[in-house]
Amino acid sequence: MRKGKEEMQSTVRVAVDAMGGDNAPSEIVKGAVEAVNECPEITVHLVGQLTAVQEELKKYTYDQNRIKVVAASEVITNEEAPVNAIRRKKDSSIVVALNLVKNGEADAFVSAGSTGAVLVGAQLIAGRIKGVERPPLAPLLPTMNGVSLLVDCGANVDARASHLVQFAKMGSIYMEHVVGIKNPRVAIVNIGAEEEKGNLLVKETFPLLKNCDEINFIGSIEARDIPNGAADVIVCEAFVGNVILKLYEGLASALMKKIKAGLTSTTISTIGAALVKPALKRTLKDFDMSSYGGAPMLGLNGLVVKSHGSSNALEIKNSIIQCISFKKNDINSKIKEYIQKED
Repeated sequence: MRKGKEEMQSTVRVAVDAMGGDNAPSEIVKGAVEAVNECPEITVHLVGQLTAVQEELKKYTYDQNRIKVVAASEVITNEEAPVNAIRRKKDSSIVVALNLVKNGEADAFVSAGSTGAVLVGAQLIAGRIKGVERPPLAPLLPTMNGVSLLVDCGANVDARASHLVQFAKMGSIYMEHVVGIKNPRVAIVNIGAEEEKGNLLVKETFPLLKNCDEINFIGSIEARDIPNGAADVIVCEAFVGNVILKLYEGLASALMKKIKAGLTSTTISTIGAALVKPALKRTLKDFDMSSYGGAPMLGLNGLVVKSHGSSNALEIKNSIIQCISFKKNDINSKIKEYIQKED
């Protein structure tokens, strides 16, 4: 009996928006099944339109005790105003799934749906941890040395210095306890390494970070140094962060296309490509952002993970699996402890 209770406590329950994203519900359902089949500690609530979700599930073999379909008749689209959509569409997949988190029926929520609706719904329904000023979106970026956490990439376009200081600390907690990097290096995005450089926000935030004893602040970081892994936690407001993220994704995609085109441009290069293909595939895999899952929204009661709107099954699977470390390392309690120290 005790063993069964321990197993139940170790299970991570993830509510998944089955209707969100460009490839819903097919890739979402496939990713959920793959996550359950790969990780015995995962259970999934697939939230969406019953018939559509159940038809997709028929294609796969999985433990039916670990995937539950939760009915939600409505879908929030990218064209809708987020606040109005969350308030009016109470039976949407986003709202129903977030209520599972709020009511303690799920530990986390994963969605590839409307970013605005997810951000608004997360704060209105799941709610912020007391003392957290602004929850940021924090994706992992592949680098030469592993990964770096970009905080914020899309939630707070108009941030204040105090917000960025909290981003730095919450990001440090995540990198240390989820990714496993001890005493992670924190840097603020700037147009130069010198302390006196930057816009008003950076100039105001820099000394606050410098005097924060709870983080390992190493100064400014220029965008060109991010892919080299010059810092573990990269702090900025969402406008800058989103530009960095989108450029990162676009450049990676363009380089991959150019490499493939170059390797098949002549008969000799095609032969050479066959020889280097295994090594090249391993190298490029490290820079495939879908391998790292979605962007967690830090500072909420519960975990919300926002995946790309174009997410395939791999990214959905990894977005679900990344919830395991977040729960097992009790990241929210660690963030609460930090906020209480501030007060």
